[in-house]
Amino acid sequence: MAKPRAAKKTLDSYTIKGTNKVIKPNDCVLMRSPDTSRPPYVAKIESIEAGGARGSNVKVRVRWYYRPEESIGGRRQFHGAKEVFLSDHYDIQSADTIEDKCHVHSFRNYTKLDAVGAEDFFCRFEYKSASGSFVPDRIAVFCKCEMPYNPDDLMIQCEECSDWYHPACIGMTIKEAKKLEHFFCEGCAPQNGKRNGNPDNTSGEIEEKVESKRRKR
Repeated sequence: MAKPRAAKKTLDSYTIKGTNKVIKPNDCVLMRSPDTSRPPYVAKIESIEAGGARGSNVKVRVRWYYRPEESIGGRRQFHGAKEVFLSDHYDIQSADTIEDKCHVHSFRNYTKLDAVGAEDFFCRFEYKSASGSFVPDRIAVFCKCEMPYNPDDLMIQCEECSDWYHPACIGMTIKEAKKLEHFFCEGCAPQNGKRNGNPDNTSGEIEEKVESKRRKR
């Protein structure tokens, strides 16, 4: 006569094997890829369950984050190096494949970080894995190139109209842009006289400072 299967037990937390780090539902983790040449997968823990006679077989239900290169459209110029998309792809995985905890920040909070660690990521899109579509399907674009903001790239702000520009798009090197004390774009320069600009207002406060000037795409 076959032995009855041990009932699964829902756990409130789990300690990552080989560490003292505790994860709980809604935490984000790095999970080992079967291909050791690839970076670990990023996932959000939905629930934790233990099975087996002694509850040693721990499984986690996860919701995957996709990296841009894992999406149907692939990585694009405006995607940040630490950008991930929250997908509609759920899965059950062994807790043994969890390597470490990580943090997936909102886009706004990520741009305000003093320093970005290996465990820091950001998400500004939800991704539909079957169709390759994104939510939202339109976000603010900037500069003459009309591209969404990549937090890895330096941008400088016009003091008159508050629009943001990539140095390369206005015929300037990054080194030159960093030396500016004042900056007026081509449209605003005739009224103000062309002066050197201040690149100190780069990155972190972009969402707040260009609210009235943003364009949708």
